[in-house]
Amino acid sequence: MIELESIQAKLAAQERLSPQDALWLYTHAPSDWLREHADKSRQLRHGNAAFYNRNIHFEPTNKCIYACSFCAFYRKPETSAEAGAWDYSFADLKSLLDAHPAPTLTEVHITGGVHPDRGVEFGEALCSLVRDLRPEIHVKAFTAVEIAYFARKSGLTIEATLSRLQQAGLASLPGGGAEIFDPEVRKQIAGQKSPAHRWLEIHETAHGLGIKSNATMLYGHVEEFRHRVDHMLRLRELQDRTGGFMSFIPLRYRNENNALSHLAEVSPEEDLRNYAVARLFLDNIPHLKAYWVMLGIPQAGAALHWGVDDLDGTVDDTTKIYSMAGAEEKKPGMTRAQLEEIIRGEGRDPVERDSLYRKIHVS
Repeated sequence: MIELESIQAKLAAQERLSPQDALWLYTHAPSDWLREHADKSRQLRHGNAAFYNRNIHFEPTNKCIYACSFCAFYRKPETSAEAGAWDYSFADLKSLLDAHPAPTLTEVHITGGVHPDRGVEFGEALCSLVRDLRPEIHVKAFTAVEIAYFARKSGLTIEATLSRLQQAGLASLPGGGAEIFDPEVRKQIAGQKSPAHRWLEIHETAHGLGIKSNATMLYGHVEEFRHRVDHMLRLRELQDRTGGFMSFIPLRYRNENNALSHLAEVSPEEDLRNYAVARLFLDNIPHLKAYWVMLGIPQAGAALHWGVDDLDGTVDDTTKIYSMAGAEEKKPGMTRAQLEEIIRGEGRDPVERDSLYRKIHVS
C-alpha cells in the first residue's frame, strides 16, 4: 500500500503527518501496524514509563445552564436534590480534603456544571480555600466553558478572569469542554456551549499567562473520522504557537441516561485505534492519557500498548461525570499500589508524577 509506505517513511524521518495521512490511518491502516508504530512513538518519548498521580475530583454542582445531548451529569438549575441535583458547599470541599490528609494527595481536579449564579468570585473562593488549607496540593480547575461563563457573569475579559483565578491558586486547566470542534457537530451535541474558537482562545490565553493545560476530544457519537482529525489539527496548531498543552485525553462517549442514548458505543478496538492515530498525529503534545474511569481498567491497561503513557490518577470515587453516563467503573477509585500493579502487568514501569508531569517517584 503506497499510502502506508509513505506514512511509514515520514515517521521514520520524524516528519509531521498531514491531516490526509491521519484520515487514511483511521480508515485503512491495519491495526497491528497502528499499534506497533504508536507504541514506538510512545517509547521514543517516554521509554518504558507509564505515569499516574494521586488525585481527587471535586464537582461543585451538576446544575447547568447548558443541556448537552451527550451529558448524563447535568440537571437544570431549578432541579431539586430529590431529582438528582446537587450544590456542594465550601464545607463539603474542606471535608473532602480532610478525608485525604497530607501527604496523600498532590492534585485536586475541580470541574462541574455551569451554574447561572456563579461568576469568577466563586472560582476564586474555591481555589483560595484549597491553597489556604493545603498549599501542597496542585489546583487543576475549571473547563474553558466554565471560565467563559465566569468572565461573562463578572463582566471581565478572559485574561482578567484567568489572572484572578491564578492569583487565587489556580495552577493548571483540565481539558474538558472541547467535545468536537466542528461547528455542525458541536451544534448537534453541545447546544449553546461556548464555540470552538472560544475554547481555543481561553487555552491560548492561559498558556500566555504561564498556566499549562490539557486537551480532550469526545469521540464515538455523531462525529466522523474527518471531524476527529480537524479537532486534533486545531490543537496541534495551537500547541505550535504556545507549547502549553501537557496531555491529550480522548474521551469515549458513553450512551446511558442522555439524549443520544439511541447511539451505539464504539468498539474496544476503535478506542485503541483512536489512541494510536492521536499519538502519531499529535507530534507536539508530549503525553497521551487513557482515563481509566471512563474506559475501564482492562481497556486502559491495553491502551498502554497503543501509544498511551498516562492512566490519570487515584480519583478515589470522587467523580460522577462518567459513572452517571454508564462508564465501566461505577465507583472509581484506586490506590497507588493498584495503579502500579496494573502498569507492571502491562510490562511498563510505574512513575508517579505531579500535575505538571514532573517525576515524584519511580517504582
